[in-house]
Amino acid sequence: MMRHPHVWMSFVLWSICSPVHGAWTVNMAPGASVVSNAVFDLHMTIFWICVVIGVVVFGAMLWSMIVHRRVTGQTAAHFHENTTVEILWTVVPLLILVAMAIPATRTLISMYDAAESDLDIQITGYQWKWHYKYLGQDVEFFSNLATTADQIQNRDTKGEHYLLEVDQPLVLPVGSKIRFLVTGADVIHSWWVPAFAVKRDAVPGFVHEAWTRIEKPGIYRGQCTELCGKDHGFMPIVVDVRSQADYDAWLTERKQEAARLKELTSKEWTREELIAQGDKVYHTVCVACHQPEGQGLPPMFPALKGSKIATGPIAEHLAIVVNGKPGTAMAAFGKQLSEVDIAAVVTYERNAWGNAKGDMITPREVLTLKQAQP
Repeated sequence: MMRHPHVWMSFVLWSICSPVHGAWTVNMAPGASVVSNAVFDLHMTIFWICVVIGVVVFGAMLWSMIVHRRVTGQTAAHFHENTTVEILWTVVPLLILVAMAIPATRTLISMYDAAESDLDIQITGYQWKWHYKYLGQDVEFFSNLATTADQIQNRDTKGEHYLLEVDQPLVLPVGSKIRFLVTGADVIHSWWVPAFAVKRDAVPGFVHEAWTRIEKPGIYRGQCTELCGKDHGFMPIVVDVRSQADYDAWLTERKQEAARLKELTSKEWTREELIAQGDKVYHTVCVACHQPEGQGLPPMFPALKGSKIATGPIAEHLAIVVNGKPGTAMAAFGKQLSEVDIAAVVTYERNAWGNAKGDMITPREVLTLKQAQP
């Protein structure tokens, strides 16, 4: 006897009337690339083979149970070692497996054939962001989570793409064969974009290949799928796929921006300008570990507010930002940030949260330090 019929009735009514019910699906979503569509087609081929097998097997079982049931006076046959039957149940499954293996092998070979690419992009996983380098184009940048701390801490309404938005997406041209060279800088990460059917582990010291040819412009999202530390869930992937003309315009703009950034290294900066720039850099790159007000997360991530680092010798502070601190979670940012951003964030940290040291370090001093290192 059903004790709580109202519970089941509520569930049925919710299933029928819920506005989200129509968005449910029990199948894989077709992708946006040549590889993902090949994977989807392979999935559907194997699915229908399994459907036919299921219909034949369960149909034979059902027919046998109905026609040969005991109440009709049927008597079970007594036989064994039937050569014909044994050959059939060996040969037929073998033929089915071969029929499955041929398209599966063809798809796998295609997935791993990254030769003759039109564009090569090096993807490096960091805790907790992605670095993209367009090989041969002199364009590279970091892609950081853009969701605000207020949304994460439930102090603000969460946006449509909560935890799946970045400050700088990876921009790709539609229709080109793009090869990804995936590696890691610190721990193991994994670069995954479902719509492309691309998932490659980013392992320090190793380079893993993948490729895609995207058929439709649009915004595609993914995530890191390898547990890589406390902010593993805060390093999304956003890919902006554009027409070839729009991509070429974007690439030209990025090259010009890189040239302007190099010029900024020799610019005469004021302390106020560096503090303003450092505020942006800190709340993009450093805030996850050292927190918005510099209070840190001791003992792993020490406070910067009133700390010996941010109020001590400026040379030691700069060296830690550039080279990191061995044996701790403090990463080296010398290759991650530009000279301008390093100078700005060090200047900001020495003048924020009441530290008030009045110090200032210029991008040229950072460049000199980098050039002096082996």
